[in-house]
Amino acid sequence: MPTVKTNKKPKLIELESLGRAAECLKTLAHPHRLRMVQMLLQGRYTVGELAEACEIPSHMASEHLRLMQHCSLLSSQRDGRRNYYEVAEPHLESIMDCIQNRFG
Repeated sequence: MPTVKTNKKPKLIELESLGRAAECLKTLAHPHRLRMVQMLLQGRYTVGELAEACEIPSHMASEHLRLMQHCSLLSSQRDGRRNYYEVAEPHLESIMDCIQNRFG
């Protein structure tokens, strides 16, 4: 079926905003980071817990978490001697639903 063109001008997001979105999507585009987000959507976790689930050293998990915090996708909260991470961007759930539906 051919595409019908209309004279309506589509509503487009500004390129600057799309650039920020692309940077955050690039940050998410890593299997360990997606696993961490998947876990964090179910609760809060420490670096050690996330590192163990991803089968990576804690220092690598910390770097992944730092990158996601830089994009405001995650936040952290200190509780005594432990630092817990949690999802700060509620739209991550929709992104993970899309990934689950397509690849899960």
